[in-house]
Amino acid sequence: MIDVILGLQWGDEGKGKIVDFFAPQYDIIARFQGGPNAGHTLYVNGEKIVLHQIPSGVFHDHTINLIGNGVVLDAVTLKRECEAVARFGADVRKNMFISKRTHLILPTHRALDKASEMQKGDGKIGSTLKGIGPAYMDKTGRNGLRVGDLLDKSFTTNYIKLRLKHQRMLDSYGFNEDISAWEEEFFEAVDFLRTLNIVDGEYFINEKMAAGKKVLAEGAQGSMLDIDFGTFPFVTSSNTITAGVMSGLGVAPQKVRDVIGITKAYCTRVGSGPFPTELHDETGEALRKAGNEFGATTGRPRRCGWIDLVALNYACMINGVTQVVMTKADVLDQFSPLQVCTGYKVNGEETNQIPFQMTRVNIEPVYASFPGWNTPTDGCKTAADLPESMKTYISFINEKIGVPVKWVSNGPGRDQIVTL
Repeated sequence: MIDVILGLQWGDEGKGKIVDFFAPQYDIIARFQGGPNAGHTLYVNGEKIVLHQIPSGVFHDHTINLIGNGVVLDAVTLKRECEAVARFGADVRKNMFISKRTHLILPTHRALDKASEMQKGDGKIGSTLKGIGPAYMDKTGRNGLRVGDLLDKSFTTNYIKLRLKHQRMLDSYGFNEDISAWEEEFFEAVDFLRTLNIVDGEYFINEKMAAGKKVLAEGAQGSMLDIDFGTFPFVTSSNTITAGVMSGLGVAPQKVRDVIGITKAYCTRVGSGPFPTELHDETGEALRKAGNEFGATTGRPRRCGWIDLVALNYACMINGVTQVVMTKADVLDQFSPLQVCTGYKVNGEETNQIPFQMTRVNIEPVYASFPGWNTPTDGCKTAADLPESMKTYISFINEKIGVPVKWVSNGPGRDQIVTL
């Protein structure tokens, strides 16, 4: 049996805390896609820590954490993360495993990412410049190096061959920055990576499930950034939706049980791309400040707007969502009235569907208005404690998306979550 937790918006929904909340119920937490461009923020003993590649169950002693083959792995970032979680008492050599089939991000992938984005000029997609896209391109181009290759004596030779290919590409971009320091850091991290638990991930996870172990698959980014179903081309380079679990871990579809989708009580987006409910006014700025909406990985200010039920319905449909967690509900404590996007006017015609290419049409959100609750909710412990206006707001969303909001997160702390 495997349950799935993933984001239903453009990422940054607060998945790290939610996985951490559910982790005690599971034996294995498995990351199935993405790279170090994802930042999952946790608070451990009141201290903030951001995980980029290590699954969010790492602070639970009984939990096994698996980095699946659908991930592209930055060895340098992973080494730093392992050192960081060790300071909090987590032992990655005991409870973390990495699939041999996981592709590696090389220093030249980072250089290619930077060179490509620079060449786009005003057409930049907002890449985090972590080398994610070029690493996935090598994967689909059948050129990539994988974690299992580290165990072969020919790794350095194969690395040099791929580096030469990348250098020719960099030359064509006119990119001439010195990346020797990146390479030195990379090979130090690779030596560290060889000391970790490297396994045949697909056999590992299926054998655990056959033995009755409960698995929680953890996604990165959000559904609207999916390479196929997101707001292309302003998307990430992997399948962020439920379908990515099967190919990203090597499990069969019938093994999936619940799909827990996470949405903020409002909406945010980092980087470029369409965002129909974005607020360019003082309310948007106030949301950014109240929600501390700055990227966990990059520190970039997030674009902010009202919750979008057209996009949320779409995400629930393509993921087969069975339950929803609403995060950052407490951020709306100070706002009134609240707006909920229930439809789009696309070139003057109303629709409840996501257009094929959102950048080619004029989208005007259709809003329903709700009174705010204007009272602090971060101390609420039970559903009965929540203000009636908040319950009305949540009930309306329940009705429109056809999937129950089962939990409401009302603060960053582990204990700040209310079961409805």
